[in-house]
Amino acid sequence: MDTSTPTAARTYPAAAARYTGGAILLHWTIAVLIAVNFAAAWYANGLPRADRMQVMTNHKAIGLTILVLSLARLAWRLTHRPPPFDPTLKPWEKTLAHITHTLFYVLMIGLPLGGWLTHSYFSGGKPISAFGLFNYPGLPVARNPALGETMGGLHGTFAWVLLALAALHVAGALKHQFFDRQREIQRMLPG
Repeated sequence: MDTSTPTAARTYPAAAARYTGGAILLHWTIAVLIAVNFAAAWYANGLPRADRMQVMTNHKAIGLTILVLSLARLAWRLTHRPPPFDPTLKPWEKTLAHITHTLFYVLMIGLPLGGWLTHSYFSGGKPISAFGLFNYPGLPVARNPALGETMGGLHGTFAWVLLALAALHVAGALKHQFFDRQREIQRMLPG
């Protein structure tokens, strides 16, 4: 490797460096919805029951929207090859990136499914309103508050795992951008 070339001068060819517009749109839409949903659930904990139920109704609708968008994002990823990694990444960094992305998909799909199941156990399979526009059907399970409590606990725990994973993801992007000078963030920015 030529060490005389400044790290900041390393760049990808423009066409290969960026994610597609669809991937960028889905990435940022899902990221914002996850942040809003996490904040809503956190905020709801201190509210009186009636207010908490209203916030949680929106939380459920946002969660199922995240599920739909995450499935679309997965389909997009399977049909649109992502840009290659910077060739200077170490093998462990590439492996960690693959593991992180895989876990994101598992959690972005699994958390809403777990929340849907939690709701269904508590309600006996009643539908979930999607902001008053239409209803998602409840899952066909019998009312079982004990299982609802268990699923709700798992849902909350894995939400924290998702938050930790997002922090790792952001820290990695910032490391590559500012310490390694690899222009990572530009790969996922619109425009």
